[in-house]
Amino acid sequence: MTARDRLDHVLARLGVRRSGWRIRPGLYRLGEPGPESPVFVSANYTLSFDALRGALQGIDSYILVLDTFGINVWCAAGKGSFGTDELVSRIEQTRLADEVSTRTVIVPQLGATGVCAREVLRRTGFKVRFGPVRAVDIPAFLEAGEATEDMRRVTFNLKDRAVLIPVEGKIASPILAGLTLGAYLADGPVAAAGVGAAGVAGFAGFPLLMPWIPTEDFSTKGFLLGGAVGLAAAGAALLSGDGSAGQRAARAVSYVLALPAITSFIALNFTGSTTFTSPTGVKREMNRYIPVMAAMAASGILVNGARHLFGRKRG
Repeated sequence: MTARDRLDHVLARLGVRRSGWRIRPGLYRLGEPGPESPVFVSANYTLSFDALRGALQGIDSYILVLDTFGINVWCAAGKGSFGTDELVSRIEQTRLADEVSTRTVIVPQLGATGVCAREVLRRTGFKVRFGPVRAVDIPAFLEAGEATEDMRRVTFNLKDRAVLIPVEGKIASPILAGLTLGAYLADGPVAAAGVGAAGVAGFAGFPLLMPWIPTEDFSTKGFLLGGAVGLAAAGAALLSGDGSAGQRAARAVSYVLALPAITSFIALNFTGSTTFTSPTGVKREMNRYIPVMAAMAASGILVNGARHLFGRKRG
């Protein structure tokens, strides 16, 4: 790994040139591999490829890179691009059978949802062996000849969650900036601060606090976290002295309704960042809670709009 590689990793984590972090599909050699050397399968996403080759330092081996359109192994397996047909095609195109005699390819465990081992064996003669979840465990996996229970276990610890914050923040920032400016122009600094805080709670607070927020669905966790922001903004509105008591109360209600919807929507996006979720579960959660988010946001805007209208009529 070079300093340039490390810089590329940082830029990729920040979401810079998101579609540009790709490795050319094909067969790569590490060290001086021979016919008996292991063959590892990877996606053509830079971070996936570099995690693998970094773990294989000092191990003579091959890396067979599939064309996953710059998507990581787990996501590409769910989408089908890290799949049986692509693996079979890449084995044939690279003439892997002429390079190795082992007739085994080692596929990441997180790619198992896209690869049918039986079909690969039937069509190519190569046996699929599923490696550990984490690339860092590969040396121990090779030494032991099998994956331990710990190597098979999927984790989403604080470090795993925190590393997602920069790219999620970059994605959310332009929309949040527009919403914050609109809130400031329409309702002043308290509203702007509330929108900004709801956004930060979504892309930074949620991943850091996720295990400790009650409920299972990401959306409802977001509602609870955003609810705390909404209550704080509501308290500021009630104490602001801006308008009559009724107007301040309406303003507070609007914050309690609208701000949790922002946090919850951003939290929902994290369903694509962890293996804890499934495609069917994500669809179910979207169908169940996105209408609720939309209704809460619309209700908050309407309540605040009515407050302004009522204030003008009274004036």
